[in-house]
Amino acid sequence: MRTDNDYMRLAIKEARKAQELGEVPIGAVIVKDNHVIARAHNLRETLQQPTAHAEHIAIERASEVIGSWRLEDCTLYVTLEPCVMCAGAIVMSRIPRVVYGAIDPKGGCTGSLMNLLAQPQFNHRAIVESGILENECSTLLREFFKNIRQQKRSLKQAKIQNDTNLLE
Repeated sequence: MRTDNDYMRLAIKEARKAQELGEVPIGAVIVKDNHVIARAHNLRETLQQPTAHAEHIAIERASEVIGSWRLEDCTLYVTLEPCVMCAGAIVMSRIPRVVYGAIDPKGGCTGSLMNLLAQPQFNHRAIVESGILENECSTLLREFFKNIRQQKRSLKQAKIQNDTNLLE
């Protein structure tokens, strides 16, 4: 039987697929009865859709696989703490357990900014476990954004050099 770390490693593989596409490297897997029934990674830039988060896509795929919108016997593994939209999708799909790696202090809604999955006003709540392979998940994101910043600096420097050459 696989462990939470094993399933998180699969989510990290999905995150790397996103990174190869130039997407923010976030990956998700959904497990039911110790079997992965859905895998996904971010596709917001590729599809130009604000809802194309890894969790959202994985939830849609899992629902197709089991033939129901109720994912009551499933666990969602995701490399980054879910946002408000994804937390809402988790509530709506009745996922009982969410496991994530890296916290998201600016947008996380399963513990950082708030915990929508524990709100008694909703008719569904989920158990949340955080910090699974947190270092690997955080490093993947940190390196991605570091590279983006370096690329922007390089482009800016190239533009300055080009503008300087035009003036000479």
